[in-house]
Amino acid sequence: MKKLILTLALTLVFTAAFAQKEKELKLNEETNLIEATYYHMNGVISQEGTFNLERKLHGEWMSYNEEGEKLAQGTYEGGVKSGKWFFWDNGMMKEVEFNDNAITSVIHKESAKGITKNK
Repeated sequence: MKKLILTLALTLVFTAAFAQKEKELKLNEETNLIEATYYHMNGVISQEGTFNLERKLHGEWMSYNEEGEKLAQGTYEGGVKSGKWFFWDNGMMKEVEFNDNAITSVIHKESAKGITKNK
């Protein structure tokens, strides 16, 4: 019984820790893509991007931390990472090239302005 309670408690903690306050989904009839915006618990945008009608990630996606600073930006094609992705961390930017969801190259660059703020 103790194991069951502990498991349920841990599940609740992890669910709350990774929960997002809200999400917005709407169909863009011009592009035929579902536009999605997810929020952190504090109301700041967590992720934004688009899905195709099969609900696979498709198009440009961006992720932000709880302060609204951009952490990642890249493109999906039918649920698969493709092309150049950019990741920001501690004043550094990593440019990662994907081909069919596999990393083909990584370039580390020092960011002149540090992390980009989401406006």
